[in-house]
Amino acid sequence: MRDRRAECAQLDGLLEAVRGGESRALVIRGEPGVGKTALLDYVAGREQEFRICRITGVQSEMELAFAGLHQLCAPMADRFEQLPVPQCDALRAVFGLSSGQAPDGFLVGLATLGLLAEVARDRPLLCLVDDAQWLDRASMQALAFAARRLLAESVAVVFAVRVPDEVSEPAGLPELAGLPEMMVTGLPDEDARTLLRSALPGLWDEQVLDRIVAETRGNPLALLELPKDSTPAELAGGFGLPSARVLTGRIQELYQRRVLRLPPETRRLLLIAAAEPGGEPALLWRAADRLGIGIEAATPAVSAGLVQISERVRFHHPLVRSAVYWAPAPEERRRAHRVLADVTDPQADPDRRAWHAAQGTQGPDEHVAAELERSAGRAQARGGLAAAAAFLARAVELTPDPARRQERALAAAQASHHAGTPDAALRLLSIAAAGPLDERRRGRVDLLRAQIAFAVERGSDAAPLLLKAARQLEPHDLPLARETYLEAISAAMFAGRLANGVGQLEAAQAARSAPPTARRPRASDLLLDGTTMLITEGSDAGIPALKLALSAFLAPDLPEEEGLRWLWLANVISAGLWDHETWGRLATRHLQLTRETGQATALPFALTARTAVHVFAGELTEAASLAEEVSMVSQAIGIPLLPYAALFLAAWQGREADCTRLLAAVAAEGVRRGEGNALTVVGWARAMLCNSLGQYEQAAAAASEAGRHRGPEVGAAATWVLMEHVEAAARSGAPEQAADALHRLVETTRPSDTDWALGVEARSRALLSTGAAAEDHYREAIERLSRTAVRGELARSHLLYGEWLRRERRQRDAREQLRTAHESFTTMGMEAFAQRAERELLATGEQVRKRTVEATSELTAQEAQIVRLVREGLTNPEIGARLFISPHTVEWHLRKVFRKLGITSRRQLQRPISA
Repeated sequence: MRDRRAECAQLDGLLEAVRGGESRALVIRGEPGVGKTALLDYVAGREQEFRICRITGVQSEMELAFAGLHQLCAPMADRFEQLPVPQCDALRAVFGLSSGQAPDGFLVGLATLGLLAEVARDRPLLCLVDDAQWLDRASMQALAFAARRLLAESVAVVFAVRVPDEVSEPAGLPELAGLPEMMVTGLPDEDARTLLRSALPGLWDEQVLDRIVAETRGNPLALLELPKDSTPAELAGGFGLPSARVLTGRIQELYQRRVLRLPPETRRLLLIAAAEPGGEPALLWRAADRLGIGIEAATPAVSAGLVQISERVRFHHPLVRSAVYWAPAPEERRRAHRVLADVTDPQADPDRRAWHAAQGTQGPDEHVAAELERSAGRAQARGGLAAAAAFLARAVELTPDPARRQERALAAAQASHHAGTPDAALRLLSIAAAGPLDERRRGRVDLLRAQIAFAVERGSDAAPLLLKAARQLEPHDLPLARETYLEAISAAMFAGRLANGVGQLEAAQAARSAPPTARRPRASDLLLDGTTMLITEGSDAGIPALKLALSAFLAPDLPEEEGLRWLWLANVISAGLWDHETWGRLATRHLQLTRETGQATALPFALTARTAVHVFAGELTEAASLAEEVSMVSQAIGIPLLPYAALFLAAWQGREADCTRLLAAVAAEGVRRGEGNALTVVGWARAMLCNSLGQYEQAAAAASEAGRHRGPEVGAAATWVLMEHVEAAARSGAPEQAADALHRLVETTRPSDTDWALGVEARSRALLSTGAAAEDHYREAIERLSRTAVRGELARSHLLYGEWLRRERRQRDAREQLRTAHESFTTMGMEAFAQRAERELLATGEQVRKRTVEATSELTAQEAQIVRLVREGLTNPEIGARLFISPHTVEWHLRKVFRKLGITSRRQLQRPISA
């Protein structure tokens, strides 16, 4: 390859790493004709050492879900059964090999990762993806996901991507952002001249050659192709068209001129080949026969080097295909598609047939639109949401009946929303709303618009839109209206103090005015009734109703869809009701359900809830494991979740620097999004951190700011902050503030009637009491909290009781309580509270012994996470599925862990490892 030494050296390094057991991903970028495919050919030349799997994206196939992934993975189908069952089922579903629920896109990505790793067990694997910008979105997401998670499997994934030009290229490919890149540019001038001379026999003026090299910018394809269609006079006069023209367009025009010189029959045959992305010769010849075109028509095109027809139909370059397709008149292109639709088997490939029929139709056609709608349903069943949206969007264009067009536009907008393309969803939504709408349709339009707003930014704009939609739906679809009211309350909860006109009270009052459900109430119906009662009538009325709702979410017959949609809110409510046992069961069920169904987008929320359960139980090691998983999963699936799990953990551990950084990040992002709930969480976490550090005035200020809303509301942090406020105000000499916070706290703890609630209440009363009354309250707090799993709050009660005893000059009794607190805090890893207990113990005259800790500080975060999962009894494939990495990568990490810790088996990881 002419002067590609640097690029080839980089590719050689990639191959050497893969040969040595590592994995690599690379994105080769460059303009058309610059040599990206030649570099892939260079890599593919190593077939003796590697297994090569190569695919090419085709622009006209972008609407066919998982077409590219199927092309890559079909030769590996014999390995599907080696994958974990959910991953195997996901691949079989998206390839149409089995029926069942549409798999989550990220489960497909994980299955792709596992399959590549499994195939590479026998021989290092190279996956080469040419013209990746034309891959269908579902395939690109799966392959990019796998490429990001590869580490030690002997797999390389190399994408070749066209740099967007000024005309009609797709912008960017965000799925590949952040992967290692190689930018391929034109040849250096001297090499470009050498290549040019090989294409221009004879003697030429050097100034002419310099002009050609400058205008082509050293692009090899342009250097070889453009001179072929230029006369000596044109070349002598200064070569080609003005340099402002896009080079890609000039090359495509050149190919168009060559195509136009071919016989008419040959041009028609090439057009059929260009219109059919599958490249199947049998289909090409069936279509040609339908048009009366003989096999001899291919000869001039093959002789001209424009196309090859063997086991597949291959054009010399994608620009040739583009030139062939766009040169004819629109009616000729439509005719080619109609013929291809006629000869495509409706049983074997109904979606491709529908797609060709749609491209062959100029005006409205209900029959074709209905076929597209059925194709969208099949794509959706395979998890191809982007493809479903594309089929439906085209169906909208072809639908003659206005009411039917509105319905399909709404369905297309819904599919686009679920596919993660909110801009496209809003455009389709505007079509749905363009004509006259009855109240039911208008309510559905407003509902989807609100859901998009809530998904994009969980801020203050969504609640008013949801409330409006619920009111419009109420007379026509009461179950959907009730769900929408609950969504409005949820949105208002997220908006918090930044609510834009509609807060929880306004949403709850509107929901209370709606009729009750006429059927057997679902768990979500009970949740709506309980939340509205709590917000509008107070805790005494609302908490019993909410307890009934929470029990419904624990019922064994809870529908899967109901659980996936609403368990996150049930978690929040149970935490706010001081019911740690129910909270733990709900969080466990939510996490298990998201894992079993592969709902990766819901996984960070389920993990965060389970992390918080562990935090309050004082199980900070387990919480750290899940918090790290939250970070890994959020990064893997690209969901920018606020780092609540990490913040909870840092606050309880008392890591001041880390917690301060997280507090600032969550507050800033919460304000940017209009998510006022984030500010309440920040206030609670800051108050708790400051209390652990003995900074009581700062704690009181943070708690006062976070708890300034005085009405009943759904949410846990607004309740928790009250107990922090009582302690901070009492210790900073503000008894009136403390008494007010206690009064508000009791409004939630008494109706909750759990040992956690009443224990915290007793401790808070002790802080405002004196003498025997204070001691009775402290003892009640310890007794009640001892019956719960909330170990952190129990240890805090021992600490406060010990501090009170020391101030009462009862040193021996104080030491007993402080010693218990210090040991508990140290065991749990609550560093700041442990230091506060240590200071108190030292003040009683007792020396504190330092505790031996585990020697895991030299492990990376991911290594420590894997160690914790091994201790939980998970296998390598289970750990890989949990962390979105391959089993081989788990194995690689464990080898490093064994070396660092000086051990030789998994069994040794089951016991603590001392320094």
